[in-house]
Amino acid sequence: MLGDPASQIIKAYGVFNAEATGMQKGFARPGYFFIDPNGIIREKFFEARYRERLTGNSIISKLFPELGQEVTETVEAPHLQLALEQSDKTGVPGTRLTISAEVRLPADVHVYAPGTQGYKPVKLVIDPVSDLELSPAVYPASKTLFLPAIKEKVPVYEGTFRISQDVKVNTSSQFWGSLGKDGRVFTISGKLEYQACDKTMCYVPTSVPVKWQLQVFPLDRTRAPETIRHK
Repeated sequence: MLGDPASQIIKAYGVFNAEATGMQKGFARPGYFFIDPNGIIREKFFEARYRERLTGNSIISKLFPELGQEVTETVEAPHLQLALEQSDKTGVPGTRLTISAEVRLPADVHVYAPGTQGYKPVKLVIDPVSDLELSPAVYPASKTLFLPAIKEKVPVYEGTFRISQDVKVNTSSQFWGSLGKDGRVFTISGKLEYQACDKTMCYVPTSVPVKWQLQVFPLDRTRAPETIRHK
């Protein structure tokens, strides 16, 4: 957190919102910069609204997936192992966090990637949750596998890969009022669908249940000390 009461630093970064009025006057446009050790900006993540923010952990999970998420459960499933991860276990109205399913396949086993024809592609399916908005799932780049027996090329995943999905918490005043002092716990559930194959055969398509939990707290509305308020 950086005190910038005269908005000098955010002006230097070019993110000062000159159109903002009222309580938002003097604010920066909400976002993050990823700056490398040489001082070069490598990535930018910006939001359209002040009330909607990616968490710091969610940003780290997008830049460095192996560092930015905490494993919440490990599931043994037919022909694979599944690690369920999430960038944050808690949030507030407007929080945007990331949930992920890391799939670990044994050697010589593959699953089919989205876009495969004639086979069951892997798919993360999350059930709707009231007051949580789900973005489309993000799948990694696949590799092309040649199947000599049928002379086909198909997109597949091998080894370890991760499917991620952003979750945004409601920002409405009605939702804020429903949280109470201690907040609420939300269960995010769904399933991972897939068809696993090895060098000799394809197994029956199956699905595995998945689940994450998120505790949402009310916003802290305590005013900042007067000395660091925008002037």
